[in-house]
Amino acid sequence: MITTVKTDLYDSPSPLEWATIGNGILFTAQIPIDAKGQVVEGGIEAQARQTLDNLKHTLEKAGAGMANLTQVLIYVTDKSYLPTVNKVYAEYFTPPYPNRAAMVIAGLARDEMLVEMVAYAAVES
Repeated sequence: MITTVKTDLYDSPSPLEWATIGNGILFTAQIPIDAKGQVVEGGIEAQARQTLDNLKHTLEKAGAGMANLTQVLIYVTDKSYLPTVNKVYAEYFTPPYPNRAAMVIAGLARDEMLVEMVAYAAVES
């Protein structure tokens, strides 16, 4: 059985849920948007922080926290962004860290987005 995590994030007009849970695993993808659905301004640091804030919020709504994360996949549109993303990322985690991969891609769903994160976490079913 799959359940939906109800969040206070922007209610997207796209056919998606911000997070679902199946077999004790939370599945989520987070982007740097605010409560109005706008991509935050301020460059990669502001966008990384908003994305991680959205991830943290989603986990809390699922009754979990950042320590429940098992894997995070980070997508950036420029390799030069990775040091900044790493700096901000380190503010949100303590050891043991989740497994992680970072990929540099040509673009994201919105041209102004510089980062997106896909994450998986162990949660209570």
